[in-house]
Amino acid sequence: MLANVEASAIATYLRSSRWTYPLVNAAHILGIALLVGGVAPLDLRLLGFWPREPIVRLAAVLRPVAAAGATLAILTGLLLFSSNAREYAATGLFRLKMALLALALINAALHAGPSLPALPPARQRFAGAASLGLWVAILVCGRMLGYL
Repeated sequence: MLANVEASAIATYLRSSRWTYPLVNAAHILGIALLVGGVAPLDLRLLGFWPREPIVRLAAVLRPVAAAGATLAILTGLLLFSSNAREYAATGLFRLKMALLALALINAALHAGPSLPALPPARQRFAGAASLGLWVAILVCGRMLGYL
């Protein structure tokens, strides 16, 4: 199945084009920047920074930025993966990154709803710390993949 992904027209084009792969990679980095730029301030607020700033107000501004970044990062990540799917899938570091990504998305789904401000402070701190730690770990794994 992964061989078919690599043999697809788009994966072949990504590998053969001088500029397309670097442009997709740049778009992936932009998506990550938007995602983390939207998530990190909200996580820090959950950890106790800016206690006078209402979580609801921060979330209203930051969630759409994070969602746009996540969408861009996922779409471009799939394109990048397609160019070398078998090698990525065989790499333990890539599998770790995907597991961490799944945990980060589960954490967001559990804690990012409208009930977030009503959660007990300890649960808010846990959600913020888990999110921040997971996204940093995902960034480190992704960056290290470039050196394998």
